[in-house]
Amino acid sequence: MAAHAGEKAQKTGDFHCARCTEKVHVTQGGAIPRCPNGHTEFETRTNEPGNKS
Repeated sequence: MAAHAGEKAQKTGDFHCARCTEKVHVTQGGAIPRCPNGHTEFETRTNEPGNKS
């Protein structure tokens, strides 16, 4: 499921941009920012505490 900039993060982790694969780190409950290149859709997440990657 894709996440979008401006949405509230359900978990702390790294979101990877769907268009350029840049990474942004988000803390649980915080708003997801745009990627460093200005894109707004994130396809994958990694480094979520409690989840095996």
